[in-house]
Amino acid sequence: MNNKKALRIVKKTPEYLLKTLVILVFIFPFYWMLSTAFKTYAEAIATPPTLWPADLIIENFAKAWNSGPFLTYTKNSVIVTLSVIVIQYIIMVPAAYGFARFNFRGKNLLFAIVLIAFMMPGQIVFIPVYLMLAKWDLLKTLLPQILPFAANAFGIFLLRQYFMQVPEEIIEAAKLDNAKEHQIMFKIMMPMAKSAMMTVALFSFISRWNDYFWPLVMTNDESLRPLTVGIAMLKDAEGIVNWHVIMAGNTILVIPIILIYIFASRQIVKAFVYSGIK
Repeated sequence: MNNKKALRIVKKTPEYLLKTLVILVFIFPFYWMLSTAFKTYAEAIATPPTLWPADLIIENFAKAWNSGPFLTYTKNSVIVTLSVIVIQYIIMVPAAYGFARFNFRGKNLLFAIVLIAFMMPGQIVFIPVYLMLAKWDLLKTLLPQILPFAANAFGIFLLRQYFMQVPEEIIEAAKLDNAKEHQIMFKIMMPMAKSAMMTVALFSFISRWNDYFWPLVMTNDESLRPLTVGIAMLKDAEGIVNWHVIMAGNTILVIPIILIYIFASRQIVKAFVYSGIK
């Protein structure tokens, strides 16, 4: 018995080593960011580098926060992120329900357009979108960071897959109780697709909260810039060699994402397992 157990452990050793290596590859950048955020300037640029700060310097976070209007940056990030998520729900839930439960002319073509939008990177369309928003005189507002992301192609796709897997018997039973289409959508479909909806919300939050390129292009006023652009400007405000301050700013940016992911990660697994997406 002991020999079998030892043999099984030996066979599993390469697998365990590979998993450990993958975990270290993903975790180490975050660890390095966090440790550098607590280092002094001298220790941050020391060669060879230290893996753990000799003294925990929490003043780096104050320096990063006070280097600019970070409260304004944070407010803009929160407004943009939450607005995008709310508008996406208003659009994608009825769209996904329509694609899943109705047959109409041009349905396949319209869904193909949704898939094309899903696969198309935003950098391809930023010039025409910028010119259009400039023509509408919206560049002096937060709307250029919100309106282009009002429709979430991935969310429509994922919710459609979820809605299609809801048993037809449940829908028929609701119709026998004189339930209207909007009641079926809001009271049956959405609660049953809670995991998928939380997954889409999390992905949208991470995408918009971390977005740097689009706000940088669409804003030229400091009062409209989000937290990502503000932290990038630390290189100009504090000097490109002051990595301890820059990493403190990055830590401020990353903490909300990590906290939200910790609470929502289980829902993400449920969403993809249930919908059959691998």
